[in-house]
Amino acid sequence: MSQRSSEITFLLPAASLWRREVVRFVRQRSRIVGALGTPLVFWLLIGSGLGQSFRVSGAVEGVRPMNYLEYSVPGTLVLIVLFTAIFSMISVIEDRREGFMQAVVAAPVRRSAIVFGKVSGSATLAVIQAVLFLLLVPLAGVSLTVVSAIAVTAVLIVVAVGLSALGFVIAWPMDSTQGFHAIMNLVLMPMWLLSGAFFPASGASKWLGWLMVVNPLTYGVAAVRRTLYLASPEPLDSVPSLGLSIGVTIVFSILLLVLAARTVATKR
Repeated sequence: MSQRSSEITFLLPAASLWRREVVRFVRQRSRIVGALGTPLVFWLLIGSGLGQSFRVSGAVEGVRPMNYLEYSVPGTLVLIVLFTAIFSMISVIEDRREGFMQAVVAAPVRRSAIVFGKVSGSATLAVIQAVLFLLLVPLAGVSLTVVSAIAVTAVLIVVAVGLSALGFVIAWPMDSTQGFHAIMNLVLMPMWLLSGAFFPASGASKWLGWLMVVNPLTYGVAAVRRTLYLASPEPLDSVPSLGLSIGVTIVFSILLLVLAARTVATKR
């Protein structure tokens, strides 16, 4: 396939779908409030409410104690990404209802371009919002540096791609936004709650601990947590290592992208 043909069948449609997602988001202010405001309120209310009673098991000796606002920063960053993935992939159902998606599928473009355009648009929006929240983390006691900020952003990009691809896989065969919300709440919210975002695995019961071990989002949250403390001693040693966390997160995102591409190729 020539470069010109590749641009026509993949790059141009993917870029067009990416741009459409970004423009649609900017025009819908309620999505900004829902995707960024809800996790922010959750972080402030829950963090302040549990701040005095929270104790980290397994804290590193000689390292300052961690309050709950600080502990919940990585989970809140991932929650922002998760909310954006949910809101963005509703557009897949809306586009089908309006006839736009049928026109895209019938066009002479590669199906993978549809996946890449929608997922990259969702991931872009998710990372932008997460970075805006990242600017607030010094208020929680995190010593954020340029290096750690870049590392966290890189991890968030991978997490955003994986969650957006998962949302795409669920949304593609569905015709009801209500059903999509129900499935996403049934799948993604438990994934987030059992990712170490809300409570550490060291304080959970044995069966919950095993669920957290097999939960791929656990490693995404752990990667964010580890990269936040690249320039200072890690105040929590009960989370997976940085290498393992990043490796699992990358594999998870790649597998979901492949699954999304296969879903589009086999289902209209």
